[in-house]
Amino acid sequence: MTQPASNNPDKSGKPVFAARSITKTYHVGEVDVHALRGVDLDLYAGEFLVLLGPSGSGKSTLLNVLGGLDLPTSGHVRYLDQDLTSYSDAELTMFRRRHVGFVFQFYNLIPSLTARENIELVTDIASDPMDARDALELVQLRDRMDHFPAQLSGGEQQRVAIARAIAKRPEVLLCDEPTGALDGVTGVVVLEAIERVNAELGTTTAVITHNAVISQMAHRVVSLSGGAIAGTRINERRVLARELSW
Repeated sequence: MTQPASNNPDKSGKPVFAARSITKTYHVGEVDVHALRGVDLDLYAGEFLVLLGPSGSGKSTLLNVLGGLDLPTSGHVRYLDQDLTSYSDAELTMFRRRHVGFVFQFYNLIPSLTARENIELVTDIASDPMDARDALELVQLRDRMDHFPAQLSGGEQQRVAIARAIAKRPEVLLCDEPTGALDGVTGVVVLEAIERVNAELGTTTAVITHNAVISQMAHRVVSLSGGAIAGTRINERRVLARELSW
């Protein structure tokens, strides 16, 4: 089953993120590592974007720059009317807290807290949070809310991490290899949760992956290689997560 391209977000307005001429250079001993080389990228409201590329292509670095976890060496990143590249560390922390949810390859749940309590760590400091039980319902885990991470499978832990990320109602969800530690069947269940967040909440979503199969579910696919954008394509027909296999 596919989703028609007519479901694509409206790109007539101002992008949520606008990155221009982004470079990132790391100094490793006497060697300069060029992680990003002049990247231009827009991300639009409600879009499901996949950043595709092999390890070392610059995907994670770009996601970290967009999410305010890192600053570029040169270039500018704007979030709506905010110039993130001019922000202090404290301002970037506040930006992340208010606007961005992160999902990483490893779940980073606190072992001594239940699923619900892990989510409430975020909702307790959010200005307009979702109830933790509702966030777990969205990822179909409400019946596991009182379980500890050790009592959950890897896929369930990742879905709790997604619920935690979206419970503060972020405008943007940034996912770094969210299925990288999972088998194909479990990975699809996790992707269904991310798909639901994008479709039902309208959360602007970017997923980075080295797995080309996952790119079929995106509105738009941006391929990276050697720290630069190697190509962009629009999926004329989007594939639902449940139809993917690898």
